[in-house]
Amino acid sequence: MLEDVERLLKTSADELEKMLSSKTVMGEPLTIGEVTVVPLRSAGFWFGACGLVGKGGEVSKAEGEGSGGGTGGAGGVKPVAVLIIDKNGVRVEPMKGSLAQMAEQVKEALPKVEEAIRGRKPAPAAKE
Repeated sequence: MLEDVERLLKTSADELEKMLSSKTVMGEPLTIGEVTVVPLRSAGFWFGACGLVGKGGEVSKAEGEGSGGGTGGAGGVKPVAVLIIDKNGVRVEPMKGSLAQMAEQVKEALPKVEEAIRGRKPAPAAKE
């Protein structure tokens, strides 16, 4: 039985390892003009396994033996910041608030970003 649980753990860990890479937390760079933006994400994974062996007896009034095992897990990735590389250097801009707030901020910021990229005027300083 222990061998079955070990095999389940190894298989699950091997599959999890295939999913994890630097691309899990650093997205693909997006370059517009002379500005490159790289999304940064937080990744979390939860994992568990168990195994058991049982025998029929006085309490269950059943005969025979049995065993079982299983593994389970969950994971998630969420955006936390963007890395901005431009002629002024490299900076990290954190993403704050809910997804709806972030979408609204992106919508409001797009014209300003476009103007900055096209060189019409410098980008405004980030609000804290």
